[in-house]
Amino acid sequence: MKCIIIDDEPLAIDVVESYLNQIGGVDIIAKCTNPLEAITQLNKHHVDLVFLDIEMPNLSGIDLVKSIENLPQFIFTTAYPQYALDGFNLNATDYLVKPIPFHRFIKAVARAKEKYELLNLKPSSLSSNEVTPVKQENDFIFVKSEYENIKIKTEEITYIQGLKDYIKIHIEGNNKAVITLLSFKDMLEKLPRNNHFLRVHKSFIVNVNAIKALQKTKIVLQNEMRIPIGETFKKNVLERLGV
Repeated sequence: MKCIIIDDEPLAIDVVESYLNQIGGVDIIAKCTNPLEAITQLNKHHVDLVFLDIEMPNLSGIDLVKSIENLPQFIFTTAYPQYALDGFNLNATDYLVKPIPFHRFIKAVARAKEKYELLNLKPSSLSSNEVTPVKQENDFIFVKSEYENIKIKTEEITYIQGLKDYIKIHIEGNNKAVITLLSFKDMLEKLPRNNHFLRVHKSFIVNVNAIKALQKTKIVLQNEMRIPIGETFKKNVLERLGV
């Protein structure tokens, strides 16, 4: 695999480079501290994977992803966990929060390699009777509540509320929310990487399938619950919902 590292902090680039050298199997063809320079490199070279910071001058990592057609796989490497759901909505292969633990970096690269191998598997290498298994994401999560691990079907989650020290998961047809001591960041990592969940506020995630109506500053769910839309999330919410 060939990769590009994009980060406005040279030290952060050095960390990713060091990790890749230890793992092997990924060749670095460019290191860019300027996202505009990175666009040139992406147009110039064949690239399989991009390690990408989010908060950068001139152009954010999220805007860079939106501006390039046929962008290869990308892994966000950022100090800002609040962008995690945005990253997954953009189909990021993974989302790593700085300082990046080496074991999480290994897991992210392994996921990228797996996707790379599936995408580059030649049909001629299979017999007509063979079917390549594709790893599917679970349609459920487990969260610890009180003294047990509770299984929750993700399609039944209507919205998630993040409070100071815990998370409240609201489930369709259940008047009592599931309360867990997970952090908001950990909850974001548990959710499937599809387009069903949308962060609309610093403290709220909603299942888009549970939305009934959209007001100026609120989202109305099927159960008539009204969820506030944060000002910093409003643009992304409108784009995601096609309004």
